[in-house]
Amino acid sequence: MEPNTILQMSGIDIQFPGVHALDNVDFTLRRNEIHSIMGENGAGKSTLIKVLTGVYKKDSGTMLLDGNEFNPASPLDAREHGVNSVYQEINLCDNLSVAENIYAGRQETRFGKINWKKIKTGAEDALRRLNLSIDVTKLLGGYSVAVKQMIAIARAVDMNSKILILDEPTSSLDRPEVEQLFTTVRALRDEGLSIVFISHFLDQVYELCDRVTVLRNGKLIGEYVLSELPKLELVSKMVGKDFSTLEKREKNQKNKKSNEVFIEARNLGKKYTVQPFDLVIRKGETLGLAGLLGSGRTEVANLLFGIDEADSGELLLEKKKWTFKKPKDAIRALIAFCPEDRKKNGLIYELSVRENIILAMQAKQGIFKYLPLKKQAEIAAEYIQKLGIITPGADVPVGNLSGGNQQKVILARWLVTNPALLILDEPTRGIDVAAKAEIMNLAMQLCGEGMSLLFISSEVEEVIRCSDRIAVMRDRKKIAEIAGEDMDEEKILKTIAAEPGGAA
Repeated sequence: MEPNTILQMSGIDIQFPGVHALDNVDFTLRRNEIHSIMGENGAGKSTLIKVLTGVYKKDSGTMLLDGNEFNPASPLDAREHGVNSVYQEINLCDNLSVAENIYAGRQETRFGKINWKKIKTGAEDALRRLNLSIDVTKLLGGYSVAVKQMIAIARAVDMNSKILILDEPTSSLDRPEVEQLFTTVRALRDEGLSIVFISHFLDQVYELCDRVTVLRNGKLIGEYVLSELPKLELVSKMVGKDFSTLEKREKNQKNKKSNEVFIEARNLGKKYTVQPFDLVIRKGETLGLAGLLGSGRTEVANLLFGIDEADSGELLLEKKKWTFKKPKDAIRALIAFCPEDRKKNGLIYELSVRENIILAMQAKQGIFKYLPLKKQAEIAAEYIQKLGIITPGADVPVGNLSGGNQQKVILARWLVTNPALLILDEPTRGIDVAAKAEIMNLAMQLCGEGMSLLFISSEVEEVIRCSDRIAVMRDRKKIAEIAGEDMDEEKILKTIAAEPGGAA
């Protein structure tokens, strides 16, 4: 083990029933570096991290931490040895104060009583290290996701961490919050911490990390210096094929839209939710919604799908007035909605792939017109094949699938209903590069067949690539509509950043 190496994992092997999750994988982490682990969903990233943090026991292989053999019996054991992790779903308690969260499970006592003064001072010191000054006596639930993320990192750092694992830490942050987080992470690296950074955002990995380890199908593909590895080459290594042809096909597959309007919103709005807006989507057209997190993109989608009921304006479908009081009204009008949070609002994890796929069709038919099991199986088989859903079978719990395949199950559910308008809210969030390309190719293919799309994404480049026109949102208000040659990233970002009146 070289002197500048803090962690060396060699020949790590772990098998689950029917799955060789890690096959002789090596991973080396140096001191004072930020190292990314990348690969498609199911590549083995999470399994490798769980072995490192004591969640899983390896079947074979060795781990050395600071030159000593390391075999954590549990996550607590790993933490006591200086290996800490902060996950996308922040595991903190909103009903406790910031200070209580930072010191949960390790409160100092004096004469049998918790030393609250010392906890408060220690929490303030831990946050000051991250250049964060907040009231640590206030409940955690009163702070933003970005602040909670920093508090979770402060807690990990305060536990004398040697290694900090950040798993998708930016998925719910806007750009200024990401920049603040990156500044903090770089400062921690410079102080001597070694950091493992896992993300699906290629640009962020290149912006922040020093090296990358690529996994595919549970095997090590290689370890690379990011400054020497072109992005397209990295993607090719992740997916195991020449990605350039897939990318070109996605870019060139432009939609054949008509001038016939499918849906039109006139001064549609809801008090305290989104300001009244006008919106037109033509048949076979993709309208993109761009804007920062909290700008009102999802609120627009919720009005168009009847999740929220508008209190101003009107909605026209093929020139006829409609009123949506609930999603069932929108489904009846041939509108489908793939929500932003597939875990909370999209999938029922206890149900099978088949049961999740037929949900919308069953709802459309009504509870008294039950779909026969044979018909359900036929539908599920058809869409598993059409969308290339990788699953051991239709009756496997959907929670067993990778993120990209779960997203395809949601798409399948709505495509079964043969919608005229498909609303996609962050359809590629949290999924790997290959699955992103497949889903976007599918979306553009559907447009080419005459379906209308409302496409929402935090990634401006993705919105531009997939849209015919783009509506820009800010502060829960539609502020602009951009089309043609003006649809470039700089123009859209300047529009988002512009002050009322036009000054950027």
